[in-house]
Amino acid sequence: MSDHEWVEVRVLVPQGWEELVAEALALGPCTSVAFGRSSLASDPLPEGMECVRTFIHVREDTPELRERIAQALAGLARDTGAEELAALSPEFKELPREDYARSWMKVWKPFRVGRLAVVSPWKRSHPRVDDILMELEPGAAFGSGRHATTRTCLRLLQERVLPGQRILDAGSGSGILAVAAVLFGAREAIGFDIDPNAGPYAEKLATVNGAAGRARFLTADFECVPPLGLFDGLFANIYSDVVQEQVGTLRDALRPGGWFLFSGCPAHHAQATLDVIRASGLRVEEQRHRGRWHTFAGIR
Repeated sequence: MSDHEWVEVRVLVPQGWEELVAEALALGPCTSVAFGRSSLASDPLPEGMECVRTFIHVREDTPELRERIAQALAGLARDTGAEELAALSPEFKELPREDYARSWMKVWKPFRVGRLAVVSPWKRSHPRVDDILMELEPGAAFGSGRHATTRTCLRLLQERVLPGQRILDAGSGSGILAVAAVLFGAREAIGFDIDPNAGPYAEKLATVNGAAGRARFLTADFECVPPLGLFDGLFANIYSDVVQEQVGTLRDALRPGGWFLFSGCPAHHAQATLDVIRASGLRVEEQRHRGRWHTFAGIR
């Protein structure tokens, strides 16, 4: 029997793009993602770079899968318009027998955004008296919750979600925003995502955090959004070109006076995205940026 059971797929990524690359790696058997070096003994990373790693069992490591991974990474620069992603290249390395698909447990740490304390199930945490806890087990390619756009949305939703509101989460992924909205008082949060793997992960997050039934998730595209003004607030932490294409659909889903958070917009798309949002009739009240990422908040 081989001493190697897992193949590590390692990609050096410009800082700020880690979650996007992790999403691109969500192919077939690539079911976990880790950020950072494999261990403290590993060589330091180049300045301004981060390491994104996923794992394949040796039985599923085929030339076809490796080519799919390479093509998915190659498409990111084209899809985002970000030249710094043009040089992404996967490295493949066989690893000693161990469940490296969960090695991110060694490096993932709890974090706090405002009153929300995001904790892990395998580390003891010491919350503050007024903390609202969310237990998160990062896995698949749905992220750790640490991405700049996610953190900005988590902070802004605490300022905007009111008890009893009905919230829409467009491109819900892990479900972290919808579940957080419920934890901060929303009556109901409905998320949708085209990735069929996202729904079960998001449902589990809701169940673990006592939000099952109030946070619900669909595998669907924008066709599922009713143009009836049914929602008091919405998130769309997605590609900025999708926000531009679907801003009318999202506007019509909001009741008059309802609030929105549009995130996932890189700096070089910020002005164009802002112009499209304003042209739709939505009022942008605030624009925040964290690193290269911009978030737009406002009302209908």
